[in-house]
Amino acid sequence: MRLLSLIATALMAITFYTGSALAGSYGKQKVVYHINYDDPKSQAGAMRNIQNHINAVGKENLDLKVVLHGKGLTLLLEPTASGNTKFGTGNATEAITAKIAGLKGQGVNFHVCANTLRGKKINYSQDLYDVSKADIVPSGVAELAKLQAMGYTYIKP
Repeated sequence: MRLLSLIATALMAITFYTGSALAGSYGKQKVVYHINYDDPKSQAGAMRNIQNHINAVGKENLDLKVVLHGKGLTLLLEPTASGNTKFGTGNATEAITAKIAGLKGQGVNFHVCANTLRGKKINYSQDLYDVSKADIVPSGVAELAKLQAMGYTYIKP
C-alpha cells in the first residue's frame, strides 16, 4: 500500500512539474506588460517573464499585450538605427528579436507609442524591428489606462 502511495505521489509530482496540471488551472487571462526602460538585461528579463507567463497559463488562455513607450522602444530599435534617432543604443539584437518573434508567434501583441516615435525621431518601418502601422497607438500611457479599464491586469516587470 505504501509503495502504491509513493508511486501515486511521484506521478502527481511529474504531472505538476511538466505544467500540464497548471496550464488549465489559471483560467483565461487578459494582461498588459509595461516596458518604458532601456536596460537590455531588464528588457531580456521581461521577455523571459512573458514566456514564463505563457508557459504557465497556455497561449490559448492568454490575451497578452506589451505596451512600449519612452526608453522602452529601445527593445525594438535596431542597433544600426540608433544613429538616426535621439536614442543612443538599440537593443534589438539577434537574440532579442528571436525572442520577440517567438512571443509574437504565440499571440503576443506589441503596442508602440506614437508620441515616442515623434519625440525621438524614429521611423517605425526603418528603425524598429517588425513594427507595422497597426502596432502604433497614439499614446503609450493612455493605452495602458484603456487596457486596464477593459479588464487587463497590469504588470511592470
